[in-house]
Amino acid sequence: MTRRIGVLGGTFDPIHIGHLVFAEAALEQLGLERVIFVPAGQPWRKSDRLVTSAPLRLEMVRLAIADNPPFAVSTLEIDREGPTYSEITLSAVRDENPGADLFFLLGRDALADLPNWHDPSAVVGLATLAVALREAVAASAEEDLALARLNARVVSVSMPVIGVSSTDIRERVANGKSIRYMVPDLVADYIETQGLYAS
Repeated sequence: MTRRIGVLGGTFDPIHIGHLVFAEAALEQLGLERVIFVPAGQPWRKSDRLVTSAPLRLEMVRLAIADNPPFAVSTLEIDREGPTYSEITLSAVRDENPGADLFFLLGRDALADLPNWHDPSAVVGLATLAVALREAVAASAEEDLALARLNARVVSVSMPVIGVSSTDIRERVANGKSIRYMVPDLVADYIETQGLYAS
């Protein structure tokens, strides 16, 4: 039986329950052997804002997934110099897992933005796109056309609507508000002890 591996990339600044619920849903619904979390090193799509240093974001991911054996973390993008591109990461994961079927986990907003990515045709050639379906929203004609042009393989992952974002968490911390239940307790403790996001 062919191994099935999920890849979930992101800035994870910080990682939160939405990321974890999505990964767990994909693991179950797609029959994945594991999900590899790949924190971005130098995210080229977020060059307009200051991003928390990679070692701190990496540690938050490690803390968040420590109690779930099918979850793993990769430093592929953090170890690479310069901007990080998804097709290079997926190619490296494929080389490390020869013969495996790769599923690239992404949100609906990222799917819509895919044609603007660096070499999107290479991305869809390396992995099936596993898209978080938080609500029953049909793809737009423009999205369908863009995916058809890229010859993308797309599957949906159903998950609850979770109104949590990394931006909101950073703002809440800066304003002295609680982030309890929005991130794992170990992550919340780490954010506090490291003084992250405080104004």
